[in-house]
Amino acid sequence: MTRIPPKDWYRLRKVGDGITWIDEPFIQEFYRCNIWHVRGRDRDMMVDSGMGVVSLRQWVPLVSERPLDAVASHTHFDHVGCHHEFPDRLCHRCEADILAAPTRASTLADPYVTDDIFDALPDVPYQSATYAVKAAPATRILEDGDMIDLGDRHFEVIHTPGHSPGGIALWEAATGILISGDIVYDGPLIEDTYHADAAGYVRSMERLLSLPVRTVHGGHFPSFSGDRLRAMITAWLASHGA
Repeated sequence: MTRIPPKDWYRLRKVGDGITWIDEPFIQEFYRCNIWHVRGRDRDMMVDSGMGVVSLRQWVPLVSERPLDAVASHTHFDHVGCHHEFPDRLCHRCEADILAAPTRASTLADPYVTDDIFDALPDVPYQSATYAVKAAPATRILEDGDMIDLGDRHFEVIHTPGHSPGGIALWEAATGILISGDIVYDGPLIEDTYHADAAGYVRSMERLLSLPVRTVHGGHFPSFSGDRLRAMITAWLASHGA
């Protein structure tokens, strides 16, 4: 399989509203986490940190040039692989234990992480068979309703159990921006992880449907409009008898 040098591993694209979309294009799209960097006046925010097979902090200067809150939308392997590289780590209470002491099972590295999820491998010491997320204990525990304050921007923590117990979305009411994590994105949703909750999923979807969302930046796949979100959730709820 082709090997990619670390300098080419990450891709950055500006999406407006002071937000940069960072991802790992050599991981297949279904497994490829979106990393969202939000520029604030006093500090920045980064939601999720990718798989961790190449150092994010070393190879993407954007995430290390200013004080930054590294937020975990949840603790699956594809979302928190580089969290240990950042001094300020935020996670919901219900998954703080996984972030502090991750295992291949608890992060879903088993059964998903194999060479088959890559289109090319990083040109660094890496083996899928021994891949593991590194411990990154949270420095701030999040609860529903908490605010992440960037000085001129304020994101409300919305607890969205369903995909996982401590999943969160981040809501900026002033702009109508929702950073949704893996509870909803414009692609096949995963509702059957070992710690998924079907009833919680319905409640989370109903809650997000009530928000006046303008733009959604999800955990996977491209961003989409609030109208698309409402259509998707309405159809999803109907398909689940809710």
